[in-house]
Amino acid sequence: MGKRLTAFMIAGAVAVLAAALVSLFFGSTDIRPDVVLQGLLNPDMADQQQVAIAELRAPRTLGCILVGAAFAVAGAVMQGVTRNPLADSGLLGINAGAAFALSLCLALAPGMNFATVVVCSFVGATFAMLMVYGAVSFRRRNVDPVLVVLAGCAVGLFLTALAQGVAIYFNIGYSLTFWTAGGVAGIRQNTLLMTAPFMVAALVAALVLSRRVTLLSLGDDAATGLGVKVGRSRRLCLLVVLVLAGAAVALAGPIAFVGLMVPHVVRRFVGFDYRAVIPASMVGGAFFMLVADVLSRTINAPSETPIGLIFAIIGVPFFIWCARKQEGGEDE
Repeated sequence: MGKRLTAFMIAGAVAVLAAALVSLFFGSTDIRPDVVLQGLLNPDMADQQQVAIAELRAPRTLGCILVGAAFAVAGAVMQGVTRNPLADSGLLGINAGAAFALSLCLALAPGMNFATVVVCSFVGATFAMLMVYGAVSFRRRNVDPVLVVLAGCAVGLFLTALAQGVAIYFNIGYSLTFWTAGGVAGIRQNTLLMTAPFMVAALVAALVLSRRVTLLSLGDDAATGLGVKVGRSRRLCLLVVLVLAGAAVALAGPIAFVGLMVPHVVRRFVGFDYRAVIPASMVGGAFFMLVADVLSRTINAPSETPIGLIFAIIGVPFFIWCARKQEGGEDE
């Protein structure tokens, strides 16, 4: 595991750095390299191009790295804890909860700033997670991971229906659809500063919990036999998933398939030990998000293609392929 993980992390770090440079130097508008460097190092606020680099491209690039890492690690932890290779953070109803809260805020407080959107989305994600966990843990000492997934699907459908009802009644369907399409175009320095500490802290927590995730992926009996407190460990892992996915959804919208695809890909390189899968997923998620964002800006420039659409084009066939493998009983 050690040599493969080291090689993957080095190659991944180089790939992320290269993708970040492409993200900074290329976009829907052509900007000379010297202007980009000036905008990064010492921007002249009277120069619109340098302002665009400092206040738009730089936060957007850093946001892509954090959001991609957060979604990928949340998916990896979910797959380990639930022992379901098709799981991701969306199965906890987090995306639907954020969408429902945002629909209420758009209806009751139109014209709110992006910082308020972030707060509303995170509150909604937390509410959905509490609903899911409360439903499956009521009068139960141990939480069955299968019940968590089923409850997450049910809560997600319920909150999605409520969000759509609010959107229709208050005629805010366009605004809600724009957000649910997913994208990082709205990331600014203030919103990044608001959410980045939560994501970084949760990523560190995921690394600390990675051994427990590996043991939980072996099953409750095996984990208990190896000295793991299953209930407590699962709650901690789900809390980490909430913070990671909740903050990422609040910042970039409910971008699907990142948490599903990236852990599958990295496990082929580093194996099934989550002490390797989780850090590798951080790097892989950051790279995939950066590449998708560059494509979203350049495919139909100067217009932007929703980044969620790009992941859906790749993710739907990938999901079908994974489901067929699981149905056929094949190993990863």
